[in-house]
Amino acid sequence: MLGAGGVTGAAYQVGTLMALHMATGWWPGDADVIVGTSSGAFLTALIRGDATDLDSLTDESLAGKDIEEWLHERIYRRVPPRGLVRWLTRGIIPGITRPGVGLVLGSPGMYSTDPLAEWVDSALGDLALGWPSKPTVVVAYDLESRTRVPFGTEGAPEISLRDAVAASSAVPVIYEPVEVDGRLYVDGGLASGTSLDLVLGSPEPLDLIVVIAPMAPTTGRDGGRFYEDFMDRAGRGALANELALVRRSWPDTDVLVLRPDDRVLAVCRPNLMSVDAAVPTVMATLRSMRDELAHPSTWRVLAEHIDTASR
Repeated sequence: MLGAGGVTGAAYQVGTLMALHMATGWWPGDADVIVGTSSGAFLTALIRGDATDLDSLTDESLAGKDIEEWLHERIYRRVPPRGLVRWLTRGIIPGITRPGVGLVLGSPGMYSTDPLAEWVDSALGDLALGWPSKPTVVVAYDLESRTRVPFGTEGAPEISLRDAVAASSAVPVIYEPVEVDGRLYVDGGLASGTSLDLVLGSPEPLDLIVVIAPMAPTTGRDGGRFYEDFMDRAGRGALANELALVRRSWPDTDVLVLRPDDRVLAVCRPNLMSVDAAVPTVMATLRSMRDELAHPSTWRVLAEHIDTASR
């Protein structure tokens, strides 16, 4: 499970997956099922396309540029403000009777998700226009119905992987909603930071579920902004409910939840969309995971399910 979390959330997940691979030799592309939400959707696409090596994550255009400038070009492309009527009818008016995050639904965005879709194109080639053969779910949010849409599952609209990633990543206010076949979609994290419960669609119970949850830290950040606490509480609450459902449904399945600790939060906050914090977040995550994965309770679960004998 690869959760939402913006640019720094993606960096945390990259660092976590690197640490898991170095510690156990396990490759995330071998997972039977992958569910990705928002920034986790982008990584889901790269993993299924076997494109998580350094050459796939970057390209020759990086030469002569620093990583922050390169990332900014691939994440932020400005668009003219538009969609005020859409915001009024789908966000503001419904939000009067149901206050909350729904107020931002359909709001004009400053940026387009086209660069993210193009990044998926360049990394995956033909797969970007299709869908992985192994079970893969990308979660977005339908503006009209105000419901979660798990692309890649039965009953969900057919969509290309590139468009699903763009839709799932369209953070309200920052990015324009993504239109696919006449429907408007935004960030899947509005429904849930991880959508862990979607794994229950698997025909057979899984042996091990690894959840990487950037938006559900166990504790808050010292000196954090008021909205950080709100987001963290919401993330922890949603994940706790989903964990309870999975454990009731699959009591024999081990679930390992990996969350950012205070060392990671210190560098990845308060701006989750900061490209300047991406590399520091990866480095802080590697240091954090060194301790997390070595903890007896964590290592015991990994050793039981992953061949670590030669590590």
